[in-house]
Amino acid sequence: MKYKNIPEEEIKNKVTRDFFQKFDCTRILGKIDFAVKLPNEEVYLLWAEAKQKPSNILVMLAHLVLTVGKARTFDEILPPLFLGCYDSEKIVFVPYSEIQDIFYQNDFNWNVAPSNPNTKEFKQVYAQVKKIVENDMPWKTWLFYFEEDERELRRFIRENFTYDADRGINPLVRPLVIDKNNFIIIYSKWLETVRPTIAVKWEKAKARGIIDGDFYLADLLSADNKTLKEKLFVLLHSHYYEFDRVIDEDDIYNSKRAEFSDNQKAHTQFWAKYARPPHEDYWDYIVERRDLLVPQDVRERKGSFFTPGIWVELSQRYIAGVFGENWQEEYYVWDCAAGTGNLLTGLTDKYNIWASTLDRQDVDVMRDRIRNGANLLEDHVFQFDFLNDDFSKLPENLQKIINDPKKRNKLIIYINPPYAEAGNSKQRTGTGENKGKTATANATYNRYKSTIGKATNELFVQFLIRIYCEIPAAKIANFSTLKNLQSSNFSDFRKIFRAKLEKIFLVPADTFDNVNGQFPIGFFVWDTKKNEEFKQIQADIFDKNGNFDGTKMIYNFDDAKPLTLFTKTGSNGNTVKIGHFAARGNDFQNQNAVFIDNQEKEKTGGGLHVTISDMNLIEVAISFAVRKVVKATWLNDRDQFLYPNEKWKTDREFQNDCLAYTLFNNNIQSKYGINHWIPFTEYQVNAREKFDSNFMTGFIEGKAISNIIAEPVLFYGNDSKTGGDGYKPQVRKFSETAKNVFRAGKELWKYYHAQPYANVNASLYDIREHFQGRNEKGKMNNKSTDEQYNELIGNLRETLKVLAAKIEPKVYEYEFLKR
Repeated sequence: MKYKNIPEEEIKNKVTRDFFQKFDCTRILGKIDFAVKLPNEEVYLLWAEAKQKPSNILVMLAHLVLTVGKARTFDEILPPLFLGCYDSEKIVFVPYSEIQDIFYQNDFNWNVAPSNPNTKEFKQVYAQVKKIVENDMPWKTWLFYFEEDERELRRFIRENFTYDADRGINPLVRPLVIDKNNFIIIYSKWLETVRPTIAVKWEKAKARGIIDGDFYLADLLSADNKTLKEKLFVLLHSHYYEFDRVIDEDDIYNSKRAEFSDNQKAHTQFWAKYARPPHEDYWDYIVERRDLLVPQDVRERKGSFFTPGIWVELSQRYIAGVFGENWQEEYYVWDCAAGTGNLLTGLTDKYNIWASTLDRQDVDVMRDRIRNGANLLEDHVFQFDFLNDDFSKLPENLQKIINDPKKRNKLIIYINPPYAEAGNSKQRTGTGENKGKTATANATYNRYKSTIGKATNELFVQFLIRIYCEIPAAKIANFSTLKNLQSSNFSDFRKIFRAKLEKIFLVPADTFDNVNGQFPIGFFVWDTKKNEEFKQIQADIFDKNGNFDGTKMIYNFDDAKPLTLFTKTGSNGNTVKIGHFAARGNDFQNQNAVFIDNQEKEKTGGGLHVTISDMNLIEVAISFAVRKVVKATWLNDRDQFLYPNEKWKTDREFQNDCLAYTLFNNNIQSKYGINHWIPFTEYQVNAREKFDSNFMTGFIEGKAISNIIAEPVLFYGNDSKTGGDGYKPQVRKFSETAKNVFRAGKELWKYYHAQPYANVNASLYDIREHFQGRNEKGKMNNKSTDEQYNELIGNLRETLKVLAAKIEPKVYEYEFLKR
């Protein structure tokens, strides 16, 4: 036995060294034990199960299949050439293509534990693997014993673990099945391989609304190089593409044609690897999800974002809740940002439904879906640029509704509009550029920018304001962020847009495609006929699975003072400058941009920048702590921090808790100047030398500054601002919870000062950097190799969590946040 009596991890290392040294075996793919890929290419050759002791190969393979199927690894990464397994004596290879059908069986529960051989699912997969290995394709199952078959094993790897220049795969392997989950991954490969060989100038084409994704669809939904769905914008005809088909003014059929620049060689080689078309059950879904093939910049501008079915269904229930269960018979519905029309799924009265979209390709997709059962009328599906076109371009019957006050009162504009804005986050913080004409190059922007100000930078607001002003009395049912209700940049918009918000629910934004942030997206039901200024509303909350999760109050903060007004600069001629406090914005989405440091540099990015001194240290500590102790979630991401009520002034324990929290949560670094933030004396931490500053311990003990540094100024711990009785030094008395933080911190400082070459003036940041080090990108590592340090810093963080939980209720009691 080649690898007898050694741990499993060591077996993996030795197998790599002995047989796969030329390959990259370092990748960790979820719970797959072993992965082999080509160096410098995202081409996997083997996913394998590994065991320490000799094991049944069928059991190992069944375990691997359940592991891969549960994680759906093949939905994110193109599958390997082989699945396999090995133990201390042998290794087995089975072509992935022979196993792949198992992953697509219906009504199978993939959520079972892959390692439990007693489940019915394990037994089912075991039987399927057994049939494949022993009956269907024994000649394609390669079993090698490491010692007896070493020469044959090396030959097998040498001959089969290759990436053929023409086909990219081993000729023994069947083409890969394409389904609704992996067609996007394959599209990314198509972009690299086929797209460059199509004789199209893509940038010019994109400017005209022609995208490469439509050519991929023509390829994908084809047999024998002929597109099977005739309504698609692009069709593949054997050796060329036809697109942009129109009937001109003279009733003459015209179209454009694109051929291949390499005699179709790359195209032929690429599609030899994949089985097309996909199963017919997937066709309508793939066409409907054309939005996933639209470049990100185009999606942002045009709003080509797919609304998840779970929220489509829920939104229609909420519309029914406001307008009655017979709303589909009693109201007209127009989706003026329809994309491929999925928001209208489930609506029943096609004679009352209109769908318009910016792209003609999407019109073609919707009409193709009509042929496959979508409940729409072809004449009610049309191309229309809502932010530019005049309403006179609308279908005649829809114009009649808009122009008739009674019918208009029965019109619901039902949309998931684009969310793009003119500036991105980098531009707003001074480190990037504006997004060009994303939201500003249209007639609606120019018409309303002087009226609603900065809000016009948001495309979804442009939809809302045009509907409100130009289709009066219509109802609006829309998805969007909460900026129109809460953001200070939207105050002018709220003065004009005075529709009554009848109902709203909130869902996590990352349940929508290509939305990565943790923030809420709301579904709003408005009645524009009712004039009402928005002040507040109780919103329903749903989790990512569509389960009701309580309610939340949403407020308009136009009349509230922001927290940025709470902390004034503490700099004047008689103060001790000890640091810099920065806070961008007043909401949770900017929580990571709240910090304290001591760097002398130009402060960029806007927001609050305050010099910290003895005059304002407590206010800074409060302002910092209340922004940090409440965990940011998708739901509170847009909640605003506010100027508090008066109660905090007499709560010394709260003030001191905030100070303790801040002392152990800052980015002070001794290399940028004197560290005034050491919360201990030299004697407490056994420092080998005197500190350059004992400012913080002096502040805590209520000493006059003149006793610590040569400046005749007192600590203003009890001034009129904090509700005290004049300019007297104040001894800071900490709660037991805060004392636990100091105790944990002191043990950490003592351990650091026991290290050789310890920096006597080290800050907490310096200590973390010393033990944790930095990676090759210069980022501080999350952990240290020093286990005692890990334990000590872990203890400190746990005490800080407890302190944060103690402070949190006061954040709401003193109205720094509204519940």
